[in-house]
This record gives sequence, C-alpha cells and structure tokens, in this order.
Amino acid sequence: MFGTIPGDLLDDFFRRPKIDLHRHREGAIRLATLLELAPSIPNLAYTRDEIIRMVQIQPEDAHTSSAFLSKFGLLRQFYVSKEIIQRTTVEVLEDAAVDHVIYLELRISPTALSAAGAGNYSQVLEWVQQAALPYAKQLNLQVQFIVLINRHESLNEAARIVDLVIERKSEGYCGIDLAGDEAAFSGEAFIPLFAKVKKSGLHLTAHAGEWGPAENIQIAIHEFGAERIGHGCHIIDNPAVSEFAREQNIPFEVCLSSNYLSGAVNNLSHHPVQKMLAEGLQVTINTDDPSIQQTSLSLECALALYQRNLTRYQIAQCMIAAAHASFLSQNEKFILAERIAQGWQDILSPI
Repeated sequence: MFGTIPGDLLDDFFRRPKIDLHRHREGAIRLATLLELAPSIPNLAYTRDEIIRMVQIQPEDAHTSSAFLSKFGLLRQFYVSKEIIQRTTVEVLEDAAVDHVIYLELRISPTALSAAGAGNYSQVLEWVQQAALPYAKQLNLQVQFIVLINRHESLNEAARIVDLVIERKSEGYCGIDLAGDEAAFSGEAFIPLFAKVKKSGLHLTAHAGEWGPAENIQIAIHEFGAERIGHGCHIIDNPAVSEFAREQNIPFEVCLSSNYLSGAVNNLSHHPVQKMLAEGLQVTINTDDPSIQQTSLSLECALALYQRNLTRYQIAQCMIAAAHASFLSQNEKFILAERIAQGWQDILSPI
C-alpha cells in the first residue's frame, strides 16, 4: 500500500525508542483478536473476509474521510464485556511496546466503549485504567490517556465525559481531544466546556486542519485553547495561520499514512510534513490508527524518510519534539527527552 520499504531502514527505526502522541485505542485493536472474538459477539453475522474488509483499509477503498471513519463502525459492536475491553486495551499497549514505543498517549472514546452496553462512561474509563496502568509498568511503557469528545456529540454528553475525566486526572487521564468530522461539525458549542477543561488542569488537543482548512487550526488554538493540533496537514495552505501557530509554539501530531489513506492529502509523496518543518513548525510523528492502516510507528518513521525525504536527523528531532510536546510535567518531559536522545545519539551527535 505504501510501496516497498527497505528492510534495513525499517529495522533501524524499529530498534530505537519512540514516542506516539496520537494513537486511537479503537484503531489499534488487533485484527486477529477481532476474528477470534467474532463468533461470540451477539448478532454479529459477518464472515471473516467481511470483517477484514470492514475494519482495515483495503487497496480498493476510496481515500475519503467517510470511507476511513466507516472502519470504526463495526468495532463498537465488539465491546460487549469488561473482559473484552480490558483485553483489547492491554494488547494495544503490548503492540506499542513491541515496537519500542516508550511513551504513549492513548486516545479513549467512552462513547465507543459503552456503545454495545458493556458499561456506562464511568465504568469503561475505570476498566481501561485498571487494566492498562499495571500492565504498562510490566512493559516498561509510560502511558497516559486522552479522552475523545466527538464534534457531532451533544454538549450534555460531552460535559458528562469531561466531569468524569476531571475526577480521574490523577489516574492516568491527562487530557481531552476534540475529534470527529471537522468538515460537517465545527465544535464551537464546546468552547465553554474547553475552558472548564483547561481550568481543571487537564490538557487539550484538537483534530483540526485534517480535512478542513487551515483556518480551523487557528480557531482550535485561539478559541478552543488547544495546546496541540492533531494532524493539521492543511496548515501550509495559509501562511498567516502557519506563522500564528509557530509564534504560539504549537506542536503538530502528524500521521503520514493516515492523512493519505483518509484523503486529507492526495499523495503520500506530497505530504506537507517537509514544508511544515521548513517553516519552523513543531512536528511529531505518530500512528493514528495502526491496525486500520496496517502500520506501526517504525513504519511511519520509515515512510517519512523513504516517501518524504526527511533525514534521520529530522526524524530524531521529531521524537525529541514529541517528548517536549507530551502532556507530562516539565521534569518528566526532560527525562523522556533524555531517553530519546540516548537512543538516537548516533544520529543526533554523530562521531
């Protein structure tokens, strides 16, 4: 789907410590687990091949936002029990650790996890935390959770979710993410709620400039109070917005293959990540939905070099930028950046 990546290049990125600031739990669930669980899911009448086509991007799929987002529809039918929610959560962490991700900010959707009736918002958030935090320690993986609010959801539902996350901000939950279809829903109704998020000490990031225009990025920063921007690949379309984001020192959570497969950019070889770096923007490299896209963070790094001609040094700098952009304390950011620098030392400070 992305062309042939040289094995030695992929191996080089695989062995290095990495940071993923933008990974959706629902988009990272193992296909093998879904196929194993399918016969036990009530009213799930799909064949193995149908499930594969429905939850993973296929070569024949249109590269559009609607086709990409449709992959999440079937996933919600699988969350029928606490056991399944917890199992799939720890497997997501395990897959990140196998790829030598040392810090992960995992995006959680309470509406998705509660859709099949396994539990309410409070319960599913607790189940994720209970399963993930102890297991992450075993994996030597530092993890925090960012909870999604979708633009199409009601303000009342969003407020319920925010209150629950505020209660859990000392239990691994570090922030809120405004997600969903920015082309159809502005999210402006949530502005007072975002002020409450910031006042509570939680962090705020927002999907913006992914399928929508660069102006959405300025709105997310200036009006919503976003500290980071998810995707943001259309930032280069408006030099004034790019300058504003640079002046505000806003990090961008770039997801290369996702932006191509979802139609946010027309061609992976034309992804604006290189121009974003040239314009002095803070760029981080992330996966988004690794199972849906059939990717990994190591592969995303390889794509950055092989498809977009970033240098190894630039990719290493993106990982350092991710440490400083993380929703950690200043001291924890420094420690994380040091761990990354050690793992990329031969590139950052060649002899």
